[in-house]
Amino acid sequence: MNLLLDTHVLLWWFEGSRRLGAKARARIGADDARVFVSAVSAWEIAHKRANGKIAFDRDIRQEVEEEGFLELAIDLEHTIVAAELPEHHADPFDRILVAQARTEGMWLVTADAAIQQYDVPWLDATA
Repeated sequence: MNLLLDTHVLLWWFEGSRRLGAKARARIGADDARVFVSAVSAWEIAHKRANGKIAFDRDIRQEVEEEGFLELAIDLEHTIVAAELPEHHADPFDRILVAQARTEGMWLVTADAAIQQYDVPWLDATA
């Protein structure tokens, strides 16, 4: 199964947060899971760190590599699909994630109820 982690899920994973549910944690850590991290998540983390909204101070690229997660670049198709999505969610970071999951045939792992309104397979990060 190909999984795309929402940014908050990625941070929960790195922090070992109890907010990440046992089922979601097991699915992400499963041997047959291919776990992807979008470039937009790295951008969002850097943006929130620069604005003082989060204190994540580790090297995101190194953390992703150490976990064995795969990088997912943003391409033109992703941006076109994101722009055409219904307005369930105004956050451009999340809209890119939805577009990437839809375009690449991935399951989006999220706890964001607004994202769950889109026609994209998703796994509840809190379960």
